[in-house]
Amino acid sequence: MHSPLLDHTALTGDERFALQNPQLLRVVLDGRAEVLARTGAMVAHTGRVRFTAWRPPRGQRNQQGGPAQPPPAMDLMRCTGTGTVYLANLAQHLHVLDLRGDRLTITSAYVLAFDAGITWRTVAVEGGERISGIGNHSLELSGNGRLVVMTSGRPLVMPVRAGEYVYADADAVVGWSSALEVQLQAQSANTEAWRRHGTATEGWELSFTGDGFVLVQPSELRPPQRLPRR
Repeated sequence: MHSPLLDHTALTGDERFALQNPQLLRVVLDGRAEVLARTGAMVAHTGRVRFTAWRPPRGQRNQQGGPAQPPPAMDLMRCTGTGTVYLANLAQHLHVLDLRGDRLTITSAYVLAFDAGITWRTVAVEGGERISGIGNHSLELSGNGRLVVMTSGRPLVMPVRAGEYVYADADAVVGWSSALEVQLQAQSANTEAWRRHGTATEGWELSFTGDGFVLVQPSELRPPQRLPRR
C-alpha cells in the first residue's frame, strides 16, 4: 500500500516526553518512574504498561494542611511499567515544559500529563467559580520534571513586569507564573451569565501584576472534559 498517510509512522527514542506530532504526545516508561496523565487521554500504547486511577495516599495532607485531593475539574491516572504510551485530548496543541524549580499555575482543563515527582496542589482563584473556563480551582505545579500543557491553537505568551498590569479574557487564560498577583474583575456590567458567548459585551477578565508571564490561547472555548468523580 502506498499513501502519504503511512508517513506518520511512530517515532522512536528514549526521551520521557516527546511530541509525535504537535497534537500527540509520546511517553516512554522505563519501569521506574511513573507519569500522571489525564484519565482517558491514552490513545495507543506498546509494552507492559498499566493504567490505574490516581488516589492520594491515605492520611496524606496537602501543603495547606488539609486532606490531599485530586483537582476537582479532572481525574488523573497513573501510567506505570515499561513501554511507550501515546496521549492526546481532542487534537489540542501540546507543549512540553521543563520545570527546573519553577512554579506554574495551570487551569486544570489544560493539563495533559506530568512527571509524578512534580509537586502539585489545587489552588483557588478568588471568584473563579463564576467562570466556567477557570473554574474554582487551578493546579499549581512546582519542582523539577516535565509538564505537558494543552491549548486550542498556538498560544500567546504575555510577559508581566513589576509595576505593570496585563489583562486577559478569563476564558482564554491557560496558566501563569505562580508568583504573579491575580485578580478577577468584570469587563462590563454583564455579570449574570457564566459565559459571555452570545452577548454583545465582554464578561470577565483576569489582571496580572508582578514578575512572570501569562499563557493565553487563541480561543475562548475550553475542550469538553470528563466530569470529576463524586
